[in-house]
Amino acid sequence: MKIESIEGIVLSETNYSESSKILNVLTKEHGLIGIMSKGCRNMKSKLRAASRKLIYGTFHIYYKENGLSTLIGVDIINSFSNTMMDLEKISYASFILELSNQVVKQTEESEVFDLLKDSLIKIEEGLNPMAITNILELKYLDYLGVSPSIDACAHCGSNKQIITLSSDAGGYICRECYQNEPIVSEKTIKMIRMFYYVDINNITKLDVSKEVSSEINRFLDDYYDRFTGLYLKSKDFIKKINQII
Repeated sequence: MKIESIEGIVLSETNYSESSKILNVLTKEHGLIGIMSKGCRNMKSKLRAASRKLIYGTFHIYYKENGLSTLIGVDIINSFSNTMMDLEKISYASFILELSNQVVKQTEESEVFDLLKDSLIKIEEGLNPMAITNILELKYLDYLGVSPSIDACAHCGSNKQIITLSSDAGGYICRECYQNEPIVSEKTIKMIRMFYYVDINNITKLDVSKEVSSEINRFLDDYYDRFTGLYLKSKDFIKKINQII
């Protein structure tokens, strides 16, 4: 095994033996890898603070290509402390970690790492966590191979007189093809296209009304159910949180 220093984000953690953990880490260099953090559950371990979900840092490891790598140390870049202290933020962050874990199993594209990193940073900075999550969900559909039609009508391909958005149809619906699908607001039609094309890293402000946010979120929930085959437990928890706040 050789020593490597790689940038990564801990997607999940699993206790191993009495004092160790196996970290599931998304890296830009090697994709998804498993890292053994030996003794990190001991109170005096130097690895303790960095051996948890939602740590973003430079991981110094004994890298093993087809097996568990071993953690030597971590230079933490962002521990997402604000997110960890906020129930709504941590709920959305946990969901996108779980979603990213599923997406990287179906693609080797390194862009997934940057999309996840940028999304977590924006939530940490205080931007609307549902909106950021929806933007990421939209972009991930490309990597899952089931992108919705948001440039033209999903039925006829026309980009004129778009009047609604339907998960059943697979995206936009124009006036000519409309068949009693639920109508969404004009702002929702425009906003979801902006969500798809925006560079997450460049977002500094994100004003989305509750109506628009709700309509986009509902569309994406239904769309993922219909076309991706993914079931994520953390999404159920978000729905419960949204009923409270």
